[in-house]
Amino acid sequence: MNMLQTERLTLRPPTSDDAESIEALASDVDIAKTTLNIPHPYPKGSAKTFVSTVLEAEKAGKLVIYAIEKKTDGALIGMINLNIQSSHKRGELAYWIGKPYWGKGYGTEAAETLIKYGFEKLHLNKIFAASFTNNPGSWKIMEKIGMKYEGTLRQHVMKWGSYVDLAYYGILKEEYDRQNSKQRID
Repeated sequence: MNMLQTERLTLRPPTSDDAESIEALASDVDIAKTTLNIPHPYPKGSAKTFVSTVLEAEKAGKLVIYAIEKKTDGALIGMINLNIQSSHKRGELAYWIGKPYWGKGYGTEAAETLIKYGFEKLHLNKIFAASFTNNPGSWKIMEKIGMKYEGTLRQHVMKWGSYVDLAYYGILKEEYDRQNSKQRID
């Protein structure tokens, strides 16, 4: 898998060396409450298992996953991935950014880059994403990167014993091409 570069970030394959940083960031209750699959409390030592599991899924062609790292100091600040559904030529974008790095545009920068990779290198036809409706930070990123609101699935998932609505956003290859005709990955 290729490393991807942005102005301020490096998106690179995660390694077992990232486990400690992943655990430290994902242990924040505010991260867990905005995601479906991050538990709270985050089990000590489980990030190593997470990394090995996602790397196996990637080898099987089901996933493209990156650790998000700041170029200035090499700090891991979050994770981003595309869950690939190759029979439909689509991918589901998912990401989280550690709370100390919220509000700085890192999520938008990483998501733009992975969308570009998904369309230009993986040749996907559609990329979509879901967000808890009570997590505007996430769905605002989706809007900033050109995704269009497609609808809300009411009480679609359960988080911590309560039903949660999911807002779905998506972008088609043809829409991406119109928006980004001058910016290509070499």
